[in-house]
Amino acid sequence: MSEVVATMKIMPESPDVDLEALKSAIKEAMPADAEFHKIDEEPIAFGLVALNLMFVIEDGEGGTESTEEAIAALADVASIEITDTRRLM
Repeated sequence: MSEVVATMKIMPESPDVDLEALKSAIKEAMPADAEFHKIDEEPIAFGLVALNLMFVIEDGEGGTESTEEAIAALADVASIEITDTRRLM
């Protein structure tokens, strides 16, 4: 089965959220079927910074759902959105 690299945009609740603590919580919350790749910061506006999480998963039924549910359930996360998915060769 092939693998997919997915990018998820994570919006914190407010500009006051400790991004380093949130990054650690994201890494710990990654489900077993997803492989953490990296997190980049993306300034949005008014001091708010989104986190772009890249992770690798098997290309199969359910796709990114388990990762989406795990990250959305974290404290300090306002919203998540899968912004990109690409098959790995």
